[in-house]
Amino acid sequence: MYFPIVIHKDDESDYGVTVPDLPGCFSAGETVEEAMVEVVEAIELYLEDMLLEGEPIPIPSKINLHKNNPDYADGVWAIVAVDLSRISGESHRVNITMPERVLAQVDTFAAKNGATRSGLLAEAALAYIYAAQDL
Repeated sequence: MYFPIVIHKDDESDYGVTVPDLPGCFSAGETVEEAMVEVVEAIELYLEDMLLEGEPIPIPSKINLHKNNPDYADGVWAIVAVDLSRISGESHRVNITMPERVLAQVDTFAAKNGATRSGLLAEAALAYIYAAQDL
């Protein structure tokens, strides 16, 4: 799952990172790179708490939805990848059947986006379930 983030820096401070889709989720780092690594951990902890509380994980918005918000006016936008399979509790091996052409598309998409087959399928399943609940 890919979350838009806003990186901001004030004089005499570390780089701060805010996650607009997750109110109260933020992180920081001495460098931009460190801040981006740290915010992934912050997102994972935030989402893990949501799962423990039985709350649905929100589907991330597009940057365009947030970019005109004055709170983020001086920030730099980026996207971070969060592997939901890392936070969803204990993993279980399952055997599924799907058409070969679909599996090839899954594997190609996962490889291009730095994901695993299992992580992508778990993320897609959760996104489908949560989208269906909003109907």
